[in-house]
Amino acid sequence: MELVLYTSAFCAPCVRARSVLGQARALLPAAQIIEVDVLSHLEEAETAGITSTPTLVVSRGGIEVFRATGVPSVPQLLAAAALALD
Repeated sequence: MELVLYTSAFCAPCVRARSVLGQARALLPAAQIIEVDVLSHLEEAETAGITSTPTLVVSRGGIEVFRATGVPSVPQLLAAAALALD
């Protein structure tokens, strides 16, 4: 399972989203959790269809199973992660 958080340096909600992902790391030790700064990785963000930050993309085996913009709560993030476990 892979959780990718797309962020930008000047995004206040991204700071809160990073905090939630930090909590998720402790609860989902087997998950690969990645943060991608869209300004530093423009081509990757464009290919992924990222239009706003923060955006969370959850995938399993390279296939996207969940996508949401905004700051997730820990329960929301865990529910999204569960989709990648089915």
